[in-house]
Amino acid sequence: MSNNLELLVEQSARQGGGATASEIAQQPCVWREVNYQLASRRDDVDAFLRPLLADPDLRVVLTGAGTSAFAGEILSPALSRHTGRRVDAVATTDIVSNPEECFSHDRPTLLVSFARSGNSPESVAATEFADRLLSKCHHLVLTCDRSGRLYEKHAQSSGSFVLLMPEATNDQGFAMTSSFTSMTLAAWLLLGTVADPDELVGRLAAAAERLLAARQEDIRRLASSGYERIVFLGSGPLKGLAHESSLKVLELTAGEIVTYFESALGFRHGPKSILDERTLAVSYISGDPYTRKYDLDLLAELKRSMRPGSVIAIAATDVGTDDPSFWVLEGLKGVDDAALALPFVVVAQLLGLCFSLALGYTPDNPFPNQEVNRVVQGVSIHPLRKRSR
Repeated sequence: MSNNLELLVEQSARQGGGATASEIAQQPCVWREVNYQLASRRDDVDAFLRPLLADPDLRVVLTGAGTSAFAGEILSPALSRHTGRRVDAVATTDIVSNPEECFSHDRPTLLVSFARSGNSPESVAATEFADRLLSKCHHLVLTCDRSGRLYEKHAQSSGSFVLLMPEATNDQGFAMTSSFTSMTLAAWLLLGTVADPDELVGRLAAAAERLLAARQEDIRRLASSGYERIVFLGSGPLKGLAHESSLKVLELTAGEIVTYFESALGFRHGPKSILDERTLAVSYISGDPYTRKYDLDLLAELKRSMRPGSVIAIAATDVGTDDPSFWVLEGLKGVDDAALALPFVVVAQLLGLCFSLALGYTPDNPFPNQEVNRVVQGVSIHPLRKRSR
């Protein structure tokens, strides 16, 4: 860990944010560990997935709650393109409240569940409803907690394959950081037809390390600049990243910083009205040459209408500008947007941490009165009525 990062962790710890800062900083190392762990289990994983993916009628559903659901939002458009099959992101919260709509077509399904602890009430219930409503359903479970209910339910099931992330990813801070990126990475390496996992993970980890070292002071400065709102923008898989980024800052600032997310094209259709003098805009620029044109169009529009320094662009491709607010992560040209989300999200994580500290919150527990909890509480799973079809 660099001296700058060590200082950030030490300063955060003094204000109740040591776990969150450490879990953000550890991500490059953890990603390498995830890749090593998957390589060691590759034969077992292939034996489970290969016959399922050979079925052209297989539907893949990516599910989770909150941040875990946004992993699916990032991955589903990219996986649909790479695999040529139907891949849907459906939150467990939607499955549990509307199971018959989510599983209205009884077709072979692989339910991919993302869960940090696996103890959220919806985590297990979503898998149970899928088994009840679908005649042929298999489960790929990615989780960070061996003692969680989701792990315990599926670890010994013949129709399930459970991948436990490295122990360090079971974040002790309130907000999901390394758990989110590790599970997203694992799913991409498993399902995304990655030609050279070692090469990809090496590039992602190195870019995140450079970002952590180089942009910390810039992000601290933004956090002390009086912003009251932050808008995150992204297209395709990066819209899911914008969703996660919005939640991260909202959580870590206990809702004091108002956040919003949208696609580049969608932002003009009403949501642009959120902009004011106290708004910071963060635009994730697609690595896809076609999509990037729309991102850059909106970026130029925002720069014309907002005060200087209030628009930050995060990109993997240099567009030939010397604008200091255009942050290029070197070494990532040509990487798919779903994978770019991993180093890109570090910006939002640091923004959330630094804004939380600047506002006087304790990032490891922004809600000391437990208005919101690390593991969701108070959800009752109601019995499912008799299937109507």
